[in-house]
Amino acid sequence: MASRTDARARGAHIERLAAEWLTARGLMLVASNQHAKGGEIDLVMRDGDTLVFIEVRHRADSRHGHPLETITATKQRRLIRAARFYLARNRLSCPCRFDALAVTGAPPVLDFEWVQGAFDAF
Repeated sequence: MASRTDARARGAHIERLAAEWLTARGLMLVASNQHAKGGEIDLVMRDGDTLVFIEVRHRADSRHGHPLETITATKQRRLIRAARFYLARNRLSCPCRFDALAVTGAPPVLDFEWVQGAFDAF
């Protein structure tokens, strides 16, 4: 069984690859792994004037379900709370959206599925 440290390192590696993949599609990385009370934002990126909070979910395969299925209503509430904290802490007032990026496979062969506007904060 993989250790917690191995899982964290693997997750950080997948998030770096996800940021590179999104950057190649026109987004600009602002921050990663932003911790806030009760939640964490994987990636904060800019898409033009819009600040995008991105949840990256990875699975080696979809045998136990698609990675996007793991973004539950509870997870969404935590992400929204963390995003609000991020905006307040950085004194930002701008258009925002929540995206999800499903990553399946194992490096170097990864499949990305990007859902823009995956859920709303209201």
